[in-house]
Amino acid sequence: MRVVRSQWSVVGKSVFYFALCVMLFALSYYASAQPEKKVPRIGMVLSGTLASDRSGNDAFKQGLHELGHVEGQNIVIEYRYAEGKLDRLPALVAELARLKVDVIVVQGTEPALAAKQYTSTIPIVMAHVGDPVGRGIIASLARPGGNITGLTSASPDLSGKRLELLKETVPGLSRVGVLWNPASQGATANFKETEASARTLGMNVQSLEVRSSNDVESALKAATGKRAHGLIVVEFAGLSAYSRRIVELATKSRLPTMFAQGAHVESGGLMYYGPNFPDLYRRAATYVDKILKGAKPADLPVEQPKKFEFVVNLKTAKQIGLTIPPNVLARADKVIR
Repeated sequence: MRVVRSQWSVVGKSVFYFALCVMLFALSYYASAQPEKKVPRIGMVLSGTLASDRSGNDAFKQGLHELGHVEGQNIVIEYRYAEGKLDRLPALVAELARLKVDVIVVQGTEPALAAKQYTSTIPIVMAHVGDPVGRGIIASLARPGGNITGLTSASPDLSGKRLELLKETVPGLSRVGVLWNPASQGATANFKETEASARTLGMNVQSLEVRSSNDVESALKAATGKRAHGLIVVEFAGLSAYSRRIVELATKSRLPTMFAQGAHVESGGLMYYGPNFPDLYRRAATYVDKILKGAKPADLPVEQPKKFEFVVNLKTAKQIGLTIPPNVLARADKVIR
């Protein structure tokens, strides 16, 4: 009987260990069979360069971080830069589509148009577009429709306000050069608005067309040759790729400048008035977050700027021999000394 009990003991242990092994194998198989959680991919189409678009990208990533999305951990961002060459935009959008990104974020009118033309299914978020309704990108701000939503940088009478500030700053300002790119639909609309505002203020406008970096020097020579008293630089896709050259030549010609983006004043332009662009990029992150959580772009109204800023570069003013009037300086949100 002792032998029998010993044999049953051995058999029982064998069955137990066999069952344990089967259970552990089943658990490991179940775990390995579970699909890995998909990491969302965001594609960004930017008209400038890595250096020129860094502030906007940083603000966008900060906005994502505040919402729990950390690049390289639980989200992937694919950056594509046109480097001022607008004809590259369709190929950049197509490249992101092939990567099967979950959302495409665009900066400016031309990238938005390129994305809209390529896809009607991938959600598109505008970080900032001047006139998305007028350009046919969306149906309306309240009901954008389709697969596009986000933010517009447009606000009533921005062109007029910029001209007023430049006129208050530059004594006897009666003729102003307007640097713009006719190939950009957004820039064309802004140029026309600036022309209308100038007529209201009794000023003459000199059109300075810039289609590439090769045109910058001739445009600035034309401005000084016809004795423009100031320069309005209209924002357009690709401008950031050669804004430093514009700043250098304008400073050399002692020409006061008013830019449509604050980053250009940081790099040496005289003044900027308009939306706070980093704030627009941060807010664009909220749209991406909502879409990744299941919201449809058509159901998310397009928002306008909430924060505006007036920036003055006193270092540049000194370089061109211009004294900023105290009443103008008092209104500045930021003064670069």
